[in-house]
Amino acid sequence: MMDADTMVLPRLGPADGGVEDPWGEDRSPRPRRAAARVTAGATRWRIAAWLLPALLTGGLGGAGLGTPGLRTEELATWRAATSPWRDVWAGDRTLAPYHLLMRGWAELFGAGDVALRVPSLLAMTAAAALVGALAARMFAPGTGVLAGALFAVLPSATRYAQEAQPHASALFAAVLATWLLLPVLDRPTARRLAAYAGAVVLLGLCQAGAVLLLAGHGWVVLAFRRATAGRWLAAVLPGPLVVAALLRSGARVDGGLLPPGVRVDPGALAATPRELFGVTVLGAVLAGLALFSLPLRYAAAICTAWALVPALGLLLVARVVPVWSPAGLLFTVPAWAVLAAVALSRLRAHGAVAGLAAVALVGAPAQVAVRGPDGHGQDPRRVAAIVDGLGRRGDGVLYGDPAARTLVARYVPADRRPVDVLATRSVDVFATRPGPDCGGCDVAPRRLWLIQPGHPTVGWAPGNGDGAAARALRAGYRPAQVWRPAGFTVVLLTDQRRTSP
Repeated sequence: MMDADTMVLPRLGPADGGVEDPWGEDRSPRPRRAAARVTAGATRWRIAAWLLPALLTGGLGGAGLGTPGLRTEELATWRAATSPWRDVWAGDRTLAPYHLLMRGWAELFGAGDVALRVPSLLAMTAAAALVGALAARMFAPGTGVLAGALFAVLPSATRYAQEAQPHASALFAAVLATWLLLPVLDRPTARRLAAYAGAVVLLGLCQAGAVLLLAGHGWVVLAFRRATAGRWLAAVLPGPLVVAALLRSGARVDGGLLPPGVRVDPGALAATPRELFGVTVLGAVLAGLALFSLPLRYAAAICTAWALVPALGLLLVARVVPVWSPAGLLFTVPAWAVLAAVALSRLRAHGAVAGLAAVALVGAPAQVAVRGPDGHGQDPRRVAAIVDGLGRRGDGVLYGDPAARTLVARYVPADRRPVDVLATRSVDVFATRPGPDCGGCDVAPRRLWLIQPGHPTVGWAPGNGDGAAARALRAGYRPAQVWRPAGFTVVLLTDQRRTSP
């Protein structure tokens, strides 16, 4: 059987006759300078991918940093930062690493409201820079600029950059762990695995619930790098072990081991987008843009797993244990920002800029609100102003929560604070004269302040419960005036036994 003759077809037309070469294989060596310019331009874009988000986040987070008062969780940080070292570890063990850090920070920079929030601002700024660099590494430098900028203009990024809580640190650790996961997926050397393991331990020390990120990472490993699953599992194991040790040693007073939250229900789920992104509409916009990042290619799959798998894991746990907390999922927000940036990067430059501007415009009212005196949902300085301005010498106080006691200690001068009648054994709050077993006791104050977080819906009628306030009401105190500053209820009670005719 004879081989078929080979036919050679001649080139039709000149090689440079306007034939489109989209891949650039046949470009002449002439544009070396142009290639150099392209390389220099790409370098500048890669620098912009981390520098611009860092500057945006630092500027937005630093503006009005000290305007909102410390909310109840931040007051716990202030208490830890101003307590003896041994007392810091005696508190909530899951927060002990963060509180120990803040205790050392306060030694160097003080425990003012701004000073306590600077570590969160620095962590969020570093996280924004790393978000941009991560997106540039996974996709393209322009996508990195968009991802970092989108993250920076979210009101939630500003809100938690201005909060003395470990959420910003946990978010930074999550981005760092994902950044270090990429080289592990590429080539899992011992050095790369050790660096990744360190980031995972840092993640667990910052926030126990943030280790749910590992579920997303594990899905990526099983889906794309199944051969490295064993080494990946060995690298991440120290992180959950550290968290388990903290949870085991840090059982709360109510016997719980997990951070407090709520049981998942439609109302809790509906409130999640607003808590995560600052505005509910922004949550819908970012989720819609994320859909255009599909199908699940390798790079997009990493961010999709980061965004969705931890939330699904927390949802499953919250169906059994009341641990659902939108703030606990803050570490997934960078993934949503990257996915949205991937969708916007498919548009022309002016379309991508318009999309970014639209996100910033929608979030602008929330950006303004978060810097108000009650921008964090509570107005502790207003509470202090009421007690300080209307208080009299000899007034007593009942606290409905330990955070209320810390609030007064933080914002009311020591010489103007009402007497904590339950903490002072020499005062019998329910007696108009000393009892037979307390001959040296002072009598109850004529005026009694009641301070507690939240806005109770029940009336101030005697006999509601067995708490100190209810017992005071049954003893003869009656509410003279009620204030409801954001996040708190302040009641002035007067002793009707000595004021009535």
